[in-house]
Amino acid sequence: MAIREIITVPNPLLKKVSETVDNINDEVLAILEDMLETMYAAPGIGLAAIQIGISKRMLVIDISRDEENRDPYFFINPEIIDPTENLSSFEEGCLSVPGVWEEIERPDECTVRFMDVKGVEKSMRCSGMLATVIQHEMDHLNGIVFVDHLSRLKKDRAIKRSIKSRSEDFIEND
Repeated sequence: MAIREIITVPNPLLKKVSETVDNINDEVLAILEDMLETMYAAPGIGLAAIQIGISKRMLVIDISRDEENRDPYFFINPEIIDPTENLSSFEEGCLSVPGVWEEIERPDECTVRFMDVKGVEKSMRCSGMLATVIQHEMDHLNGIVFVDHLSRLKKDRAIKRSIKSRSEDFIEND
């Protein structure tokens, strides 16, 4: 397992629609493990493969936030079906937009259909934080970053804040 570099806005790869995983093999499983390690190290609660520069429809999520009782989910070729019309609002952040947190409205429940690491097709009903995180990560697979849900002005300001926070971190750590 290895910690990979997380790409950040305005990298054009984040706008790319990810490709379907055709074959779950050792390479795919190794990437998923690297994604999980990268997400935990960041630290974060979700990561899409495109965020480490791999344009494949894969996600890792762990909303437990507890190192002792980690509960990771692996999603291969996920699809959101049956989102509710009820919306909830969470303050979202993103490993690809560091230093920025914004309120985003999303359906409060949805079902995700996916393949697990053994290639078995599954579906899972998600609500609350898990529903928000799965939708946030699914957006990445479709070339959407959470700030794309904001007005143009708020989005531009958020991206500038993120770039500025990274350059300040770089100077402090230099």
